[in-house]
Amino acid sequence: MERKYQILIVDDAEINRSMLADILTDQYQILEAGDGREALSILEAKHAEISLVLLDIIMPEMNGFEVLSAMDENGWMDNVPVIMISAETSSTYIDRAYDMGAADYISRPFDEKTIRRRARNTIMLYAKQKMLEEMVTEQIVEKERNNSLMVEILSNIVEFRNGESGLHVLHIRKITELLLRHLAKMTDRYYLTDAKIALIVNVSPLHDIGKISIPEEILNKPGKLTPEEFEVMKTHSVIGARILENAPGRQKEELVQVAHDICRWHHERYDGGGYPDGLKGDDIPIAAQVVALADVYDALTNERIYKPAYPHDKAMEMIQNGECGAFSPLLLQCLAEVGPQILKEIGKSESGQSGAPQTYVMPTQLPGGGKASSRTLALLEQERTKFQFFASMSREILFEYSMDTELLTISDWGSHHLGLSELIAHPRYHKGLQTIFSANDFDDLYSRIKNASPEDPIVSAAYALNIDGQWRWHKVFARPLWTGTENPVMTGAIGKFTDIHEERMQLETFRQRATQDSLTGLSNHLSARELTEGVLAEGSAEKGALLLLDIDLFKAANDRHGHMFGDCVLKEVARLIAKSVRKGDIAARIGGDEFLIFTNYRSEAEPIVRRIYKAISGVYEGFEISVSMGVAVCPQDGKSYEQLFHRADQALYTAKKRGRRQYCFYDSTAESAISVLSPVESDMENQDGPVSPST
Repeated sequence: MERKYQILIVDDAEINRSMLADILTDQYQILEAGDGREALSILEAKHAEISLVLLDIIMPEMNGFEVLSAMDENGWMDNVPVIMISAETSSTYIDRAYDMGAADYISRPFDEKTIRRRARNTIMLYAKQKMLEEMVTEQIVEKERNNSLMVEILSNIVEFRNGESGLHVLHIRKITELLLRHLAKMTDRYYLTDAKIALIVNVSPLHDIGKISIPEEILNKPGKLTPEEFEVMKTHSVIGARILENAPGRQKEELVQVAHDICRWHHERYDGGGYPDGLKGDDIPIAAQVVALADVYDALTNERIYKPAYPHDKAMEMIQNGECGAFSPLLLQCLAEVGPQILKEIGKSESGQSGAPQTYVMPTQLPGGGKASSRTLALLEQERTKFQFFASMSREILFEYSMDTELLTISDWGSHHLGLSELIAHPRYHKGLQTIFSANDFDDLYSRIKNASPEDPIVSAAYALNIDGQWRWHKVFARPLWTGTENPVMTGAIGKFTDIHEERMQLETFRQRATQDSLTGLSNHLSARELTEGVLAEGSAEKGALLLLDIDLFKAANDRHGHMFGDCVLKEVARLIAKSVRKGDIAARIGGDEFLIFTNYRSEAEPIVRRIYKAISGVYEGFEISVSMGVAVCPQDGKSYEQLFHRADQALYTAKKRGRRQYCFYDSTAESAISVLSPVESDMENQDGPVSPST
């Protein structure tokens, strides 16, 4: 049996209630109240079931305006529409009714058609609005789940490269959430709202994304790092922050700012002894403090390539005793109090008893009324902001179409890109759309959506859109929406348009970023290896030389002038390298201050090596640039990339051991390297006689 909507009729005159009931009783279930107090009593018990209130104004005990005020205070008007029915025709009454939230106003005397039509339209409008809110909520939940999944995938890529399990990502999220929620109960110093906690938890797995740039031989070294290696390792916090700083035009987004703070400052110490900026106390953002503590606990209680796992109690003792960093006393107290819960929750995730940690899950259904509705609307606004951020980053035209209301909703970026409003009524007849979308194409897309089925719901096609006077091909993916399961009824569709040319450009940009060093613009190590292996496999490098070089006294420049100066030196060296190599040569930064060059030669490698060596020298703001270089040539030193790299590395070690400022060729017969005088020393020898090795 079809469900009947309930209508509450509130009027002190029984004859008025009887007349309205006679008009509506065949289509609706009728409830009656003789005054305002009785109406509120019914609403208190059944507001979630009532679809419409027909409310008189002039009544004893409590008038209609007082009923409206009470409904507003209780939050019922968010979901229960009110139509005022009164003999009062004064504009003062009418304006006040609308100002207080009434959906409509009907003056007595009225006719049957007016009552039926107004009641039906108001009920259907609110029902569709509720349905749309539920659909948007479900879509936002799915988008939020996908966003969290992408963050976890990116984080797991870093952890996989670091030799750590994917559980580290789950542990960091869960521990961070437990600490933040308990900290919010302990103090209001940090303004930790539910929304802020959810944001911090969601981006916490990104804390180590900068490690993607750290050489694997340092990242996965089983023993203790040397001071030089540790300096390289420390750069991951700044690199991670720089990755987020380079998000185009999004530095002011709260999500990016929080992720940036965590990446850059999760290795700071409360006593000021951390890195990279030596922040002290609460100058360190609370998000970074909490993630740092979560990271330390998880690192202690799990096996790493350089250490065994410690028991929970031992890890807690080490942290509280200051053996693994310096944290605020308040955070240490927080950790001690939630320690048992952390042990319990982490145990669940490792034993498979629970899935990904639950962090601020938004309900998929809107409550019938009360304060929960206001909270949900606030959440929807927050999630809408997040959705708009990710939608604008995607540079796609996202849309939602409702067949019942003939309403087309376009995303912020999409509407701006098309020069249209975000909401378009009756889109098939909209003049603005007709100039962008040809009628035949629009009808074709509409037909595809109408003919889709729940068994085959995805619609895809390509159409030309007129953007700023230019016809550009776009791919469209759409999915119709249905209600019901046995006899589904199509209610609308959601989808996106993607500029095919723009998509190709984005893929090319992504490819370049994936193969380039972000600081210098040269190739990265992985790309250089693949390119060199390709040349060797083709046999086009019968005579080739692989050069490994690093900057002399670079650490001293960093220590004396700071890391920003060091970055400038790296950029300058990269510029000199780029000028010195020929078209077809391979040049890359492979980590820290180390660079790689692969070049072909015809007869002898030494003249080319000498020319490149001379080119990579100079002075940058008072710092003298010179390099140490190791060279391996093929085929005599090896025919594979691994052989050439290993032997060039041995030659580089010999050059540095002999005092730097020189290049050395690998000697395959002596399994060592032959030192070749630097160009400066060669010139001095020609002018003034032999130069001693110490010169």
